[in-house]
Amino acid sequence: MSMSFDRARTNMVGQQVRSWEVLDKRILTLFEQVHREDFVPARYRNLAFADFNIPLAHGQVMMKPAVEGRMLQALELQSDDTVLEIGTGSGYITACLAALAKRLCTVEIFEDLLRDAEKQLQDSQIDNVEFFNADVTGEWLPEQAHDVVVVGGSVPIVPERFKEWVNPGGRLFAIVGDSPAMEAICLTRVNVTEWTEESLFETVLPPLINSEKASVFEF
Repeated sequence: MSMSFDRARTNMVGQQVRSWEVLDKRILTLFEQVHREDFVPARYRNLAFADFNIPLAHGQVMMKPAVEGRMLQALELQSDDTVLEIGTGSGYITACLAALAKRLCTVEIFEDLLRDAEKQLQDSQIDNVEFFNADVTGEWLPEQAHDVVVVGGSVPIVPERFKEWVNPGGRLFAIVGDSPAMEAICLTRVNVTEWTEESLFETVLPPLINSEKASVFEF
């Protein structure tokens, strides 16, 4: 890897991620170790560490590094956690989640994004990830509930079906609301019926595909 990418990665961690109150040493070290530039589309590779959402195919994006860091820090992942990622995207966050957790299930509606991410994770020798090409707002269901659920696109409100996929004591990250007023939240499932909610920060993210369908029966 070129020295310029190494320097840019270190600057990203120090100037963007750490300065936005990401102080968890595990997350900072992870961002130094996982090569973000390898997950970025070729034409944006020189902008891999920039402070903006990097465009992907199908109108999707990679979140800003600082947003990714705040999300990972809020989830407080443990080495024995199982994780469900809704929206694989580039696979960068997939790689980060997989490094912090025991096992990861990632679901992506666009097959080309999923296969590109799968290849990159294999090239990175990450082998604790299951890949699914499916629409999470349709008939697809996980085989079991997970300790952590990460929603990779914005939703008007958190669909109840997503909350059902979280184990008691588990956490769910989502960006909720409508542009331009969206809020990142972390929900913690206290027990079968009770949840707590932590407001993290304001941001904007493209909507999860078909997210309105998943929320249509919620009040």
